[in-house]
Amino acid sequence: MAQSLTITKVTPHRLSDLLKDYLAISKFKVVAMLVLTAWVGLALAPDVGRGVVVQFISLLAIGLLSAAAAVINHVVDSEIDSKMARTRHRPVAKGRLSKRHALTFAAVIGVSGFVMLVIWANTLTAVLTLFALVGYAFIYTSFLKRATPQNIVIGGLAGAMPPLLGWVSETGQMAAAPWLLVMIIFTWTPPHFWALAIARKSDYERAKIPMLPVTHGIEFSKTCVIAYSILLALVCVLPYLIGMSGEIYLIASSLLNAAFIYKAIKLKVAPEEGTAMDLFRFSIIHLMLLFIALFADKWLVI
Repeated sequence: MAQSLTITKVTPHRLSDLLKDYLAISKFKVVAMLVLTAWVGLALAPDVGRGVVVQFISLLAIGLLSAAAAVINHVVDSEIDSKMARTRHRPVAKGRLSKRHALTFAAVIGVSGFVMLVIWANTLTAVLTLFALVGYAFIYTSFLKRATPQNIVIGGLAGAMPPLLGWVSETGQMAAAPWLLVMIIFTWTPPHFWALAIARKSDYERAKIPMLPVTHGIEFSKTCVIAYSILLALVCVLPYLIGMSGEIYLIASSLLNAAFIYKAIKLKVAPEEGTAMDLFRFSIIHLMLLFIALFADKWLVI
């Protein structure tokens, strides 16, 4: 008997869903923020005469490697994600994308990004970006996240690297100035994630992730959020003190950090339903506007 062959067609609707899933595991919005900070690092670097197209390719490559790290994070954390309300609908956790397909995708965009940096930027940027990928996708996700309540503090360095990467892609060498931008993101990361962890404490307990609110309690975590928000305000003054930025940045930074500290204190002394998530969402806007102010301070002519 002749057997009929069933051919699975990829319909436009299915293709659209696949694209959405691949964008989701790439953490597109997070990567866009990282690329923004890399762009500011590039813009603040000494002008060495590189063209706009080459700069764009360098930033795109940094974004591709960052996206590859995000994909690996989705694969490694798929079991944990399936236990948490916030993440259980992620494509790999839900089974809409297989781990093999996700890792293949990560390899393709990761290798592409690395090669692009070697060709259109420099080898130092490519190596540093690869180290950041390894730090986030493997050291943080596979080990630190599951091992210590200081996971965000220690592992935050990998996510803080883009401003340095942008600077090095332009100059081809390390410098002290971009490390101040790294310090800003490094200091910003704990209160940003602890606010989320406070709001989603039961999720992290269910997944057995030792986030600070789980191991040390919500009140202690709120105190730490205040401490880090104050430390962040102090660190944010450093670019102005060394002449890296001017009054526009100083004013914007002061207002943004005052609002951050106010929301952190409110979370501690007068919390309402949704206060922690409000701080978490504001922290994202805070970082974005802070780096836009850094850029505007250098390029905006008054």
